[in-house]
Amino acid sequence: MTTQPRRRPRVLYLSFYFPPSRASGVYRARATANHLAAHDWDVTVFAAPMRFLHDVAGSVDEGLAATVDPRIRVERPELNYFKWEHDLRRFSRLRRTMPLVSRKLYEAGQRIFPEHYLSWGRSAVAKALRLHARRRFDVVLATGNPFASFAAAWMINRITGLPYVVDYRDSWTLDLFADKPGFPEGHPVWGWERRVLERASAASFVNEALRGWHAERYPAVADRMMVVPNGWDPDLLTDVGDGPGDGHAGPAAPLRFSYVGTLTAAQPVEQMTTAFQLARRHPELADAELNIYGHLGFFASSQELMRERLGLTDEPGGGVHYRGPVAKTEISQAYADSDVLVFLAGGAKYVTSGKVFEYMASGRPIVSVHAPGIAATEVLQGYPLWFNADSLDPEQIAQSMMAAGKAARDLDPELRAAARRHAQAYTRERVLVPLEAKLRSLTRFAVTPDRQR
Repeated sequence: MTTQPRRRPRVLYLSFYFPPSRASGVYRARATANHLAAHDWDVTVFAAPMRFLHDVAGSVDEGLAATVDPRIRVERPELNYFKWEHDLRRFSRLRRTMPLVSRKLYEAGQRIFPEHYLSWGRSAVAKALRLHARRRFDVVLATGNPFASFAAAWMINRITGLPYVVDYRDSWTLDLFADKPGFPEGHPVWGWERRVLERASAASFVNEALRGWHAERYPAVADRMMVVPNGWDPDLLTDVGDGPGDGHAGPAAPLRFSYVGTLTAAQPVEQMTTAFQLARRHPELADAELNIYGHLGFFASSQELMRERLGLTDEPGGGVHYRGPVAKTEISQAYADSDVLVFLAGGAKYVTSGKVFEYMASGRPIVSVHAPGIAATEVLQGYPLWFNADSLDPEQIAQSMMAAGKAARDLDPELRAAARRHAQAYTRERVLVPLEAKLRSLTRFAVTPDRQR
């Protein structure tokens, strides 16, 4: 008598930004999919078309794609490129022959759902229904942005009854950098967020501040809101060394301050570079370097502006160096080549940033360059090598840089070990446990195979 293979719970993960995308939220998406696959889930991911990643975003990280669990199935629903297409030869026949009609049709869709990724959401729903008819899903997980993924999960639920969870990597209706609503009252987006949350089985947020803001605005669903913080990936952060003297000239060599990550227009770049120049007036930091590892913005068009803000278009000197992008799979070397890390973040109290977890895992002194009281400070509380001016005043940040430089020179192994122990609470494996449990509770597979045994 043959036995049927045991059926695993099946999840549809709507994640537009997924490897080989290099968008900032892609690491959370990759980790979530891998975590579910490792915990006996059958995972299907709906992601952005490759054409969008290559032609619109303008860059990919193929090395990161290689770290996706091979058991995960990745589908790429179609997208209307009306917003981004400027090559007449690639226009649709309708747009070539009736451009005004084509634009009016596109704008009508925007009035229904005000996001340029609406067409991807529609394609995702159609593809989900086809796959569900062949072999049913048990639950849907949607991550935003873009938030067309949330609307798609809502529509799939309306048609099939499948439960869904929405994961706010970012805020849909709150302007994180201005600390105010991102849309005027009466805007269609508010109605969409309300209906999405009302039918969602759960909503997760990256920090308590964001959860609290949404709970206050949507009190009827507050009991279904949870916090799932970002974290760091031990498989991508391996040998980072131990700081001054490790991999360079020795304890008397110039100290290397580093920012690792994508630079964006919302970050206080000028305050960072000004503070660094002030810190270099101290004799022990006179020859220090500030190395920038990462992309200058998310799109190719932003690179020149970011170079200007870094002061890289002026006369050479000043100790600031742009080292270029680093593949996520090679990020350990950037940390190994750094003595002090500069945590540069834009925004106000609702911002955590995913990079801060990786910074802590490296066991380096960390200098904060951000507005006082952002959500990231909750994570850094208790990290023994944190230097926080609690201000964006360059003079005060410079003092923090000098103190961090001294700490890097004098660092003993026990303090570094304590720093790394603090970071262990934020490995992806630990922070994703509640999310996996919530998804499982919505299926008939409420007990994991390990617990069954």
